[in-house]
Amino acid sequence: MSQAQLTVSHHMTADGVHVVVLTGEIDHTTTDLFRQALAAQDGFPPYTVIDFRAVTFMDSSGINVLVTANNATRARDGWLRLAHTPQPVAEVLHIVGLDDLIPLYPTLDEALAPQPAA
Repeated sequence: MSQAQLTVSHHMTADGVHVVVLTGEIDHTTTDLFRQALAAQDGFPPYTVIDFRAVTFMDSSGINVLVTANNATRARDGWLRLAHTPQPVAEVLHIVGLDDLIPLYPTLDEALAPQPAA
């Protein structure tokens, strides 16, 4: 059995949004890297978009990281958004109901766009 591979790149937009781009698989062997990519030195940034376009697999350990990140960003009056979520990953999010808590956007640009106040 081979160990899953995950690569991460991230940057901060001029508006202060932390953008995390993932490539590979998210499972118990890669969740530490995933968690570290989402957290800044002072904790989770208040505004984060995760680009899932190149994620091929995610299990419950990835769900746990997303729940923690979502709770942390909301505690800072921020938000977490997902972009380019592939169908297999979107199905997992839907099964656990996370797609009702974390918005999914078809593109990175849409996820980064300001949203009207609720």
